[in-house]
Amino acid sequence: MSWKDPYQLTWADFKDEPNYNTNAAAVTASGISFGFSIKQTDAKVIDFSTEVHAHFYPEQSWVKPEKANNHILSHEQLHFNITELHVRKFRYRISKLKISNNIRKELKALQNTINLELKALQSRYDAETNYSRNFEAQAQWKVYIAQELKKYNKFKSK
Repeated sequence: MSWKDPYQLTWADFKDEPNYNTNAAAVTASGISFGFSIKQTDAKVIDFSTEVHAHFYPEQSWVKPEKANNHILSHEQLHFNITELHVRKFRYRISKLKISNNIRKELKALQNTINLELKALQSRYDAETNYSRNFEAQAQWKVYIAQELKKYNKFKSK
């Protein structure tokens, strides 16, 4: 599933079997897909195009039905929104690149950087909210991510 505004995840989107060997109530599997093409004349790069998308993977996402509630669903939605935020940042940074013969290397480096930043922010989010148990921190993160998404609104997924 691709990220789309205003769609919000529902528990029906979580299709994998729950893992009862963990304390987690739910897991959101999301990530970024990225592709690019480069146009060359002779050995000179003259243009490039990219595609960047935020995805939710239902078959790898799960919830323990006895723990499913709106608060936890909101926490999981924010994980997906954090993925979309990094897609927007990725598109923004791509928009700043200049066409050159190094573009292939620059795009791959940018992809690696964005994926590292995404992983770090997802971990920080879980740590600071104590996996949604800290209601105050959860509320602060909801506001913060909404502001960040708005800041990069020009680069949102359509």
